[in-house]
Amino acid sequence: MAAGAPDHARIPGTPATGTVVLLNGTSSSGKSSIARALLDVLGGIWFHMPVDAFHAMRCRRPIADENLRDEIDRTVKGFHRAVAGMAAAGNNVVVDHPLSRPWRLLDLLDLLAPEDTVLVGVRCPLPELERRERERGDRPPGLAALQYERVHAHGAHDLDVDTGVLSPRECALRIRDFLSRRLRPTAFEELRRTLAAPDVPARP
Repeated sequence: MAAGAPDHARIPGTPATGTVVLLNGTSSSGKSSIARALLDVLGGIWFHMPVDAFHAMRCRRPIADENLRDEIDRTVKGFHRAVAGMAAAGNNVVVDHPLSRPWRLLDLLDLLAPEDTVLVGVRCPLPELERRERERGDRPPGLAALQYERVHAHGAHDLDVDTGVLSPRECALRIRDFLSRRLRPTAFEELRRTLAAPDVPARP
């Protein structure tokens, strides 16, 4: 835009990228409840972006079994880029998303600023996950068990919380307190060095 353009025609600048708090845990681990609690206890303006909200935007037309995986993958890739776009525009985002397939983490390592990303492991004992899954009734039976070993297989997190012993608010308070004293390198910085594809340059 030309220097003399009127204010209403100027694209707003972005003084800094936003912070991303990425809640990684199985289905029924309590990620969404923690995210809602975080919006109440964090200072400033934050957005909650759950991957389930993106799946809910899809039309109700049936999807053939042989096409379901590709459809889910396209949705998740779009979700990742929406999160990255929000953060790049200077917004603080709480992301509710299970890293249950390795490519999801690799994709996010490429998209998000690692120094501004806080990776939180949301943990819960499997028997409690299965109990919650039965009670909620809106998830395929066995989904939590299927994801249980996968979501944390990469190892490193900046912080872990256990919803088997902590309430959503207690988890949120721990995350809030951690944000004020987080150290470098972050888990995402470490994971970029160890997991990122060779052709993905490390961020300075």
